[in-house]
Amino acid sequence: MQSGLPGGSRPQQAPGRRNWSTWALALRRVRSAVGHGITIWRRSIQFRVVSTTLVLSAAVMLLLGIVVVGQVQGGLLDAKVASATAQAQGGFQVARANAAAQATDGVGLPVQNTGTGAPVERGFDAKDWLTTLVDGLSSGGTGQYDVAVLSPETNPSGASRWGPRSSGNVLADRSVPDELRKEIANRSGAAYQFTKIVRESAENRGTLTSTPGVVVGAQLTDPQGAKYQLYYFFPFTPEEETLSLVRGTLATAGVFLVLLLVAIAALVTRQVVTPVRMAARIAERLAAGRLEERMRLTGEDDLARLGSSFNKMASNLQNKIRQLEDLSRMQRRFVSDVSHELRTPLTTVRMAADVLHEAREGFDPAVSRSAELLQTQLDRFEALLSDLLEISRFDAGAAVLDAESVDLRDLVGRVVDAAEPIAERRGGRIVVAEPGRPCVAEVDPRRIDRVLRNLVVNAVEHGEGRDVVVTVGVDDGAVAVTVRDYGVGLKPGESSLVFNRFWRADPARARTTGGTGLGLSIALEDAHLHGGWLQAWGEPGGGSQFRLALPRVAGADLVRSPLPLEPPDSRANRGLDLAGTPYRRTGRTAEPGTAPDRSPDAGAPASGTPAAGHTGGQSGPGGPGGQNGPSSLPGGYKTYQTKEGGGR
Repeated sequence: MQSGLPGGSRPQQAPGRRNWSTWALALRRVRSAVGHGITIWRRSIQFRVVSTTLVLSAAVMLLLGIVVVGQVQGGLLDAKVASATAQAQGGFQVARANAAAQATDGVGLPVQNTGTGAPVERGFDAKDWLTTLVDGLSSGGTGQYDVAVLSPETNPSGASRWGPRSSGNVLADRSVPDELRKEIANRSGAAYQFTKIVRESAENRGTLTSTPGVVVGAQLTDPQGAKYQLYYFFPFTPEEETLSLVRGTLATAGVFLVLLLVAIAALVTRQVVTPVRMAARIAERLAAGRLEERMRLTGEDDLARLGSSFNKMASNLQNKIRQLEDLSRMQRRFVSDVSHELRTPLTTVRMAADVLHEAREGFDPAVSRSAELLQTQLDRFEALLSDLLEISRFDAGAAVLDAESVDLRDLVGRVVDAAEPIAERRGGRIVVAEPGRPCVAEVDPRRIDRVLRNLVVNAVEHGEGRDVVVTVGVDDGAVAVTVRDYGVGLKPGESSLVFNRFWRADPARARTTGGTGLGLSIALEDAHLHGGWLQAWGEPGGGSQFRLALPRVAGADLVRSPLPLEPPDSRANRGLDLAGTPYRRTGRTAEPGTAPDRSPDAGAPASGTPAAGHTGGQSGPGGPGGQNGPSSLPGGYKTYQTKEGGGR
């Protein structure tokens, strides 16, 4: 299909959208830079010290520059006002003397006409006299000041008697503030005020420029006694140049001083931080097992003493660790040697016990019972020796994984078949829930069989005669098996203790199946050898659940489990508190058909994995919620139950 645009060209992006994309990209870059800066700030002491020194020194230099520039500016203004006032006073004296001399010479004074008797003026012109006065007063201050005269009087129409006279193209009527004109009109002395000196450009008529300056004025009289106002304009151009020079000098000196302070701070902090960083690197190497690492010492200061103390601590730690390693090695060797050495006498005792056990029919009841007890304890003793040997191999790092592709459902079936007689004697059943597809994984069948046997037998033993549910799950990357019982359960904190060697939730509880106390420890080591998880969950009076999760490919990383650790029929998932009474859930409740996993590492069930809300099995008294077994079984799973005489 051809494009609807001419030439098949792509439509151009709207300008608003392009601008938004540009702003979004710039914002992401700014956030990235800020985040990187925050990360460096938190991780580097030297960066924090140097940055703080830079900011504080820059602030101090800025404040100092403001104060210095203010002082210089005030001094320049005071000096300018003093010199301007003195210069203007001299000009005012010259103007008064000129007017007095003109009046003494009689030039411009009225005389009697002998013919008519009317007064006749001797050719005096005030405008020419003021122009000459301005030119004469300004001739000595070219570039430093300008002079102007204004008329304080107006004719009946409101206009001045004559226009302003000024030098340097100064527009006197715009440059002299009205307040100053009124002030000098009402006083006899001189006055000054800061103003903007407005000039008209000589090259481009009509173009106005303004320069800050000070104007000094006084009201005087001309030879005829008429009043006029004389003003001196002093621009601040030299002072501004001086102030700019001071500012530039201070800025340059401040920048160099700040950089010098930053360099000094970086050098000083480097001398302090370098040994600390070295100590951190040595500590990391010590934590990695390189116990021979030591700090390099130079000098005799506080940091050198710190390094010496650190090296002593590392040496003592190395000695202690070596002592513990030697002790642990001796213990493992002792356990291994004892286990091996006991094999031979145990074999002899076993042979004698077998003979006595077979001939117990001819003994009196007490001796016959002793022969049976001897046989039972010998079985348990042999199991304990086997477990001790296995634990010693794990401790020595000699355990080897013989992985092969196995369907986990077959292993579960064999384990359940072997545990059925124990469940029958306890009055319970073993219910197996399997997915409708193969659960193939690369595992060591012998080790996984031992793990599953341990979990199932423990569940039967602690299930108080209630049902045990074994669930198998699979997804693309992992397989999992959960074993759920409805016995006494686990108290808070015991789920992390059940895998300790020889730990027992109730020390008074008898081991009816002859357990050694090492089964779960060995099962945990087997799970770790596969790169998998073995975890426990439980609640008091609500039973417990153990989950074995394994990667489907040997050596792969296990990220999530296809089955949750907390079962769907737990009190929390059924909306009950620990006492078994309903409570109002504060969070989002689990929807029907889902099984929320409350463990941090448990993944959501994949397709074909268990989900609550589908009932299976048989009910009876004694289980949670008044049932002798699970209140709900996974949907989409094949369910098997133990039968009289074995089989699934």
